Amino acid sequence: MRLGVEETLGALNAALGPGGPVWFKETRARHLRVRDFLAPRRALEARFGDDQVPERVVHAIVGLQGPGVAPVLSCAPTPAGLALQLRRSAVFERVLGAVAAYAAPTVPAAPGPHVVLHCPALRGSPCALRLSQLRAVLVADHLARALHAHRVSVRLVPAVRDPHMPTFLQQLRVDWPAASERAATEALRSRALAELTPARNAEALPPGALGRVYLKELVDERGRTTGYDPNLDSCLVTEDLLAVLAELQQAVQDWAEDSSLGLATAPDAGADSCMVVHVVSCEEEFQQQKLDLVWWKLDDQAPLRQKHLVCGPVKVAGAPGTLTAPEYYELRHAQVCKASALKRGRDLAQDSAWMEIFRVLCVATIKFEMLSTAPQSQLLLALADSSISTKGTKSGTFVMYNCARLATLFEGYKCSMEQGLYPTFPPVSSLDFSLLHDEGEWLLLFNSILPFPDLLSQTAALPCTAPGLHITARTEMVCKFLVQLSMDFSSYYNRVHILGEPRPHLFGQMFARLQLLRAVREVLHTGLAMLGLPPLSHI
Repeated sequence: MRLGVEETLGALNAALGPGGPVWFKETRARHLRVRDFLAPRRALEARFGDDQVPERVVHAIVGLQGPGVAPVLSCAPTPAGLALQLRRSAVFERVLGAVAAYAAPTVPAAPGPHVVLHCPALRGSPCALRLSQLRAVLVADHLARALHAHRVSVRLVPAVRDPHMPTFLQQLRVDWPAASERAATEALRSRALAELTPARNAEALPPGALGRVYLKELVDERGRTTGYDPNLDSCLVTEDLLAVLAELQQAVQDWAEDSSLGLATAPDAGADSCMVVHVVSCEEEFQQQKLDLVWWKLDDQAPLRQKHLVCGPVKVAGAPGTLTAPEYYELRHAQVCKASALKRGRDLAQDSAWMEIFRVLCVATIKFEMLSTAPQSQLLLALADSSISTKGTKSGTFVMYNCARLATLFEGYKCSMEQGLYPTFPPVSSLDFSLLHDEGEWLLLFNSILPFPDLLSQTAALPCTAPGLHITARTEMVCKFLVQLSMDFSSYYNRVHILGEPRPHLFGQMFARLQLLRAVREVLHTGLAMLGLPPLSHI
């Protein structure tokens, strides 16, 4: 079984006896020089009074064992609290001897609910897509990938119908189904006609409208405290609205294999085992609330769990608010091409291989900008060229640059091995990980590789049973993690010469370091896959 941060923290807190959690994991380099976990002094005083932690408790902590619990080297009182250090060489050996277990998400023992991800922004054309809607699209796509990786059954709605949208989504590396045929609306139309309220004072209905449905009773029944807007009163029922509802209805009822993502579902799927998550921009929220209520009014089998993931507004510094998603993409693509031409002293526009790399860098820039902030918060975009520089440490370009540096490192080892300078890579079981004693090596393992499966689980966690209409999602976690991992790797790589002199007495440390960086590479590739980004071999 793989070692886990959560498992270790759980065992440490249990060793202190009844009470809330006390221990936390250190992340800062200056703290990790002396300890890996800390139980703060004030928290211990609240638990044990002014007396010291009993010796038997400290002894029990040092001897901790259990599934997923990291081996403990020492535990001692300090002015900051109870400081614990792990047996680092043993942790290196356990983790780096089973890299695949740490570079992949943990599959839950029991399957979660079926999830319909609904992104209304995809019903229009790309040229009409506002930046706030683009943000909702990217959040929905990232969330779908995270859920899929955890084997959650996901259906994506709507299937796009605009003829230009599939090409634009392909540019953005967004994986979303295209439409085949429209869902039938006859049953919903019949129910709607029975529920319609006659037009008041000869109210003229626009073309395509069947009439109005009044929603005040449903708002009162559902409870305004759950998050519905108190101004919701009525909704104009149109053929387009019925088509939207029919597609959602079909997604709930039909859990056949999703050909676009290869998702198979359980045979007992139905409305009662399904949660619908509407991923909407803040401008679309009011209309989506109307649609929810109309669905409940017209369909007795509508899911009881409908949740809204509302993405905050996107503001652009120094630019008009009318910038569309395709214009934003073209701007970033032009900036990437310009930066590369300046760096290399020549225009690479005619080189198809480089142009593909530029497209990947453009999308990486956009996704890291759009997804590095919690989706509920306002996002401020700066459109200056500096956003795509490899020198900055916060951008998607910086992450892709370090991905390419890793690829170059391993290609360099391979070429040197083929020339006879280095031996072939030995079995991992024969490596001596006690030779890894640089603080940057522990930082990479303890802050990036070891907690990565837990981070992926948190990204895919949806509060299904939380009260209220709105939910949150941690779609910013992967981007922030990859940026921090790239910063730690870059610092280490700039300081430590990995491929040293071809002398036999140095090979042991070199291979231990290469195995560590293999794990970093695998974690980085998995994280990028969660964003729909391929690894790059050079930039």
